[in-house]
Amino acid sequence: MVSPKRTVLLKIAGLCGVIGPIISLSFIALAITYSPWFDWFKNALSDLGVGEAALIFNSGLIIGGVLTTILAIGLMRILKKHVLGLVGVFILVLSSISLCAIGVFPESAGRTHFYVSFAFFSLLVISLFLIGATLTQKAPQRYLGVFSILAGVVAATAWAVPHEGVAIPKIIASLAGSAWSIVLCIRILQGRIKHSGY
Repeated sequence: MVSPKRTVLLKIAGLCGVIGPIISLSFIALAITYSPWFDWFKNALSDLGVGEAALIFNSGLIIGGVLTTILAIGLMRILKKHVLGLVGVFILVLSSISLCAIGVFPESAGRTHFYVSFAFFSLLVISLFLIGATLTQKAPQRYLGVFSILAGVVAATAWAVPHEGVAIPKIIASLAGSAWSIVLCIRILQGRIKHSGY
């Protein structure tokens, strides 16, 4: 039996996993509206972090990273009996921290920005694969596991198509990760994922 306290903690984690991507994507969209020079085919999303909408863009990434970290802590409780899943969640935490770091170290920070940005997208893909592989091991969440892996595939292959700028692959990867987070967390909020037996 799952304790009421643990249930509340999972609900909080699930809520953060839904709200986090929505806030980040909304702030990105808002930053774009304040940046008429932005071109999807020529710019990187990170260009928004040093322009007139820098505060909006960077704040959205930091908030999203913090909320995703809270989600990851909740996932640790769900996947605590599965080494592969725990490794995936730990990598998700590192990815979330990297997302915050993108907002803290915008393009004006030079190489540091490149490293944290690369870390975020790389670690996100790895975490989706590992968490997805873990979820496929249990029948109730098998489809969610497959969906998690597919989200990782989409996030990875987005970089395979060459673009003059990197805004498109970045937003595709971000949308894939966001879709995964929202779908997973809706199931948590519905009580369909409750404990280490998920």
